[in-house]
Amino acid sequence: MPNDFNQQIIDEFRANAGRVGGPFEGARLILLTTTGARTGAAHTTPVAYLPDGPERILVIASAGGADRHPHWYHNLVADPQVTVEDGAFTYPARAGVLTGAERDRLFARAAAADPGWAGYQAKTSRVIPVVALYPEAAGPPAASSFGAALKLIHDAFRRELALIRAEVDRSGPALGAQLRVNCLTVCGNLHVHHVREDEGMFAGLGAQRPDLAPVLDRLREEHRRVAALVGELRQVLTAESADRDQVREQVARLVAELEAHLAYEEEQLIPVLDGVG
Repeated sequence: MPNDFNQQIIDEFRANAGRVGGPFEGARLILLTTTGARTGAAHTTPVAYLPDGPERILVIASAGGADRHPHWYHNLVADPQVTVEDGAFTYPARAGVLTGAERDRLFARAAAADPGWAGYQAKTSRVIPVVALYPEAAGPPAASSFGAALKLIHDAFRRELALIRAEVDRSGPALGAQLRVNCLTVCGNLHVHHVREDEGMFAGLGAQRPDLAPVLDRLREEHRRVAALVGELRQVLTAESADRDQVREQVARLVAELEAHLAYEEEQLIPVLDGVG
């Protein structure tokens, strides 16, 4: 059973689509469910994560710098099949413990972005593990309707971009490696989301509701504008020396364009998706 503190976070996370307050407000959190190595029972734990591109996320078994690995780490070593909740989606994933140079590089990247990780390592003689979680299937959004699902996904993008803006503001003149990865990851996820909308939802709605053609044409054009801004941001991020002010400007332009797009899409399509309009 989770302790009372963890259970409060779990309940708040599930009630608020991944958002929590208190000491973890603004943190990137998932709920990680593992199978007990001794009991075989499911155990759910709130865990901080780091973006690491489109194929995986990273979690660090810090246990606050304790001398023993956390229980969830022992569980996934025994059984690497886990379940991840990110506030919008719940999906099965495979856990892989990273070793050697890869572990050291990624832990150093995390510690450069947040010195708290280095502080935890300094408190213990154990090597704090870094674990990659690889999604194995994409389940439906945890929403009560198609319209609610769209809003849930949009809000996840809003939340991630807000985190990135805050991280850029806190960064030094040159962006750290983890912040670059955070930006590039959300850029990739936006591209995938818009391609799926163009080829899936928009195509289906267009076939069923020819009267929506002007709305869908506008949304597709907005996708192209967002894609252009994403491309410009990628170019700045992948430069040998990414300049913070340039990145801040590009992120602000992307957020402004995307927010207007999301608001229009929600206004026009949520009533249709939920059968009201």
